[in-house]
Amino acid sequence: MSIQEKAALAKKASIQLAAAPVAVKNQALSEIARSLSERQAEIIQANTIDLARSKEEQLAMPLLKRLNFDQSKINEVISGINSLIQLPDPVGTTLAATELDDGLELYKVSCPIGVIGVIFESRPDALVQISTLALKSGNAVLLKGGSEAREANRILAEIIREATAQAGIPAGWIQLLETRDDVKEMLKLDQYLDLIVPRGSNEFVRYIMENTSIAVLGHADGICHCYVDAAADLKMALELVIDAKTQYVAVCNATETLLVHRDIAPQFLPQLKAEMDLRQVELVGCAETQKIIEVGLATEEDWRTEYLDYKLSIKVVNSLQEAIDHINTYGSRHTDAIITKSQENAAEFMNLVDSGNVFWNCSTRFSDGFRYGFGAEVGISTSKIHARGPVGLDGLVIYKYKLIGQGQVVADYVNKTKTFKHVKLDKEFCLK
Repeated sequence: MSIQEKAALAKKASIQLAAAPVAVKNQALSEIARSLSERQAEIIQANTIDLARSKEEQLAMPLLKRLNFDQSKINEVISGINSLIQLPDPVGTTLAATELDDGLELYKVSCPIGVIGVIFESRPDALVQISTLALKSGNAVLLKGGSEAREANRILAEIIREATAQAGIPAGWIQLLETRDDVKEMLKLDQYLDLIVPRGSNEFVRYIMENTSIAVLGHADGICHCYVDAAADLKMALELVIDAKTQYVAVCNATETLLVHRDIAPQFLPQLKAEMDLRQVELVGCAETQKIIEVGLATEEDWRTEYLDYKLSIKVVNSLQEAIDHINTYGSRHTDAIITKSQENAAEFMNLVDSGNVFWNCSTRFSDGFRYGFGAEVGISTSKIHARGPVGLDGLVIYKYKLIGQGQVVADYVNKTKTFKHVKLDKEFCLK
């Protein structure tokens, strides 16, 4: 089947799926969770094949960690699906209501985007998270995962397709793409697709944007920062930086650059180095950092690098403003945190750092759709249009205006026979 045929099927299914009752969608999600549990041996076997092939091809260790999809990760995605079931239906919510005139009522009501193409990394769990979020929000999906995960992606897409068919979800709503040529063809299909979500490097996201007329919601690099302020609790700062860097290094919300105020750097950095040495984290730093601890010299490129590995760059800064300037210059607008006892400094940092997620006294690793209570996420958006930060259910719906009248015509309002009232209403849209 050609990519155009797959997209056409998804478009047709999306129209029916948009009106699917939440009970039907939740039943389909339950069927997916049940099937994943029952068929986990098949999933693990497929993932084992992917891992073996990728090791032979000498895939980098951080990518192998992302690729691994064992029983514990299967249980995590099942837990995420069960959380998703408990969330309210994002479709059909009345966002605003206005009485334009007597008997003429305007409603702004949430609705699915339609057909979404998602290009994501070699993480089998991402396929499950993306497809189940799309289902709950009433969207059809075209999915292109990393080629390293092709065996796992195939079995997962099959499981999801069969499980949702049993629950009455329209056939064709989920389609799997497998090659780069598939992606190139998908970028041309603006008559079928409504949105593309590319997850990857800035260069990759830019390539997608420059080669399609379809709307793009970009998830770019995760160059995240922790800033240890002069007023920080050093014990807390140490614990948070360790978690932000090492809890799981191969993810976009792991901290890649540490900024430390010069007033506390002599006390903090030796403690940090001792802990990072225990965890085999390679440290590089600016010239001021090198005066305090023994590390390699950080280059300009280090400040712009998403390591996804046991490596951390460190810069000593003279002020809170210098830290903010550094983040806004080198960061990817993903997630950045300040560690401080000063509420005033925290407020300034959170107001001026231009990122989708800004934290005070907590690890950057909290930047996640599941941890935010979204059920899961399609990705982290670093753009400022439609959705920003972790894109969960709310980011996968748009809205339409529904106007209910009783025979009114515009001519009456043009010739002043009637005038508009524009009174806000506190009521839900309902035609039942």
